[in-house]
Amino acid sequence: MAPIAEPRAELAPLPKADGSATYSYSGYTVTGAVNGPIEAQRRDENPFEALIDVNVRPAAGVGADEGIWRDTGTAERLLESILQRALRQLIPIRNFPRSMIQITLQVTETPENAYANTKVVQAQLNLAIIPALLHAAILSLLTAAIPLKTIATAVTLAVPSDHGDGSSSSSSSSSSSNIVVDPSAREADTARSLHVLGYTADNELLLAESQGAFNVDEWEAVLQTGQQACCRAVRQELGEDTAMADGGLEAPSIRAFVRSVMETKIAEDFAWK
Repeated sequence: MAPIAEPRAELAPLPKADGSATYSYSGYTVTGAVNGPIEAQRRDENPFEALIDVNVRPAAGVGADEGIWRDTGTAERLLESILQRALRQLIPIRNFPRSMIQITLQVTETPENAYANTKVVQAQLNLAIIPALLHAAILSLLTAAIPLKTIATAVTLAVPSDHGDGSSSSSSSSSSSNIVVDPSAREADTARSLHVLGYTADNELLLAESQGAFNVDEWEAVLQTGQQACCRAVRQELGEDTAMADGGLEAPSIRAFVRSVMETKIAEDFAWK
């Protein structure tokens, strides 16, 4: 198994936005920009809460160029809907009535898969990109000084095609050992089912998206593995942002990574020039 790559982030790469961040992990790179709270248009304003406007721009294909951005595909629309529902649970929207918070997420890099025809799968929904989009959005919101109720982390999990036909009643402990965490592009394409789970810092389930065929036992194993991946404790004795996974490999703790990145940014901002 290939070593698990570490996540990377750059805060405030766009000087004209209120907040921005670039997040890279598992082959995906997403640049997020946040503007707000700003005055919402009269047709969109809500007298009791803020409007969360999420725009996802793909790396290639329809919607990648500014001139044809109005023709965003259905896959991006679905991603925007998923992210909007999740971010509404994190942002105290009732603190900003009649306002709007704009979140633009530009996908700049996706993992290569030599076994797939990208022109054919372009219109399909890519669940594996949701964690990168969510983490880029959260980092952008934090750099924009938008208050959050809590932060959230997400993970992609895959049930391999050789895991069974979905009708076997295996135990959750044996099933969870076969779940692939942060699968590669090849593993995601050949998996029998693909899942994305997101948990808040309070270990509460924030989002759950799935595609493919799976049974109840596999779903319980996916929930167990996803919660361990998002909510596991950091190994403080190593002094690293890593955590021990079930297979004995040290996987990066995204929650600790977000915390360390923001702590470094705050320390730099408050340092004497």
